[in-house]
Amino acid sequence: MSELNDAYEQLFQAYGPQHWWPGDSPFEIIIGAILTQNTNWKNVERALNQLREADLLSLSSLRKTSVEELAELIRSAGYYRQKAKRLHNFLHFLDECYEGSLELLFDNSVDELRMELLSINGIGPETADSIVLYAANMPTFVIDAYTARVFVRHGWIDADARYDDLKQYAESQLPRDMQLFNEFHALIVQVGKKHCRKSPDCENCPLSSMLPSAGPYLDF
Repeated sequence: MSELNDAYEQLFQAYGPQHWWPGDSPFEIIIGAILTQNTNWKNVERALNQLREADLLSLSSLRKTSVEELAELIRSAGYYRQKAKRLHNFLHFLDECYEGSLELLFDNSVDELRMELLSINGIGPETADSIVLYAANMPTFVIDAYTARVFVRHGWIDADARYDDLKQYAESQLPRDMQLFNEFHALIVQVGKKHCRKSPDCENCPLSSMLPSAGPYLDF
């Protein structure tokens, strides 16, 4: 069993299933993935509620909304003007390249879909992988700040590893399974919030037994 398989088992035993984004539509997940850039999920939920109240959580309604109007509705998510433009960039891409159809977009392979998303101005690797995993239900491992911190502090990867290095490491350690990647990412976020914070609580962490003998790497 790989170290990441072992970590998954320990986290799942400690926290149980997380059920991330279980009932949202793929389009709502995409909106959330873009809005969550550089902010926390509570702020995103407020913005999503504003869009929901305005009946704008559909492709047909959102594409009729101006960038300015959209920006005001998502103000709580922060960087709202920038994010409004990014949402419009995605809609323009979908209309121009895939006849406005998520189904056509999701007909791509995992790697093709990821590259297509990365070609859109304002969508970086973490956002693209979140869309692939949670909206398209395809197996790609999402790397975020919590993931990097957990991996580095346990000595599984070097502190100077880039996003693609972290992603390659994770996917080389685990079966390429969508539900596993979905659940594991949510569990890592949970341990990152509860224990592997900037000032960590290693003593009570479910992964404490997996720390290096010299202790965690804290300069990260």
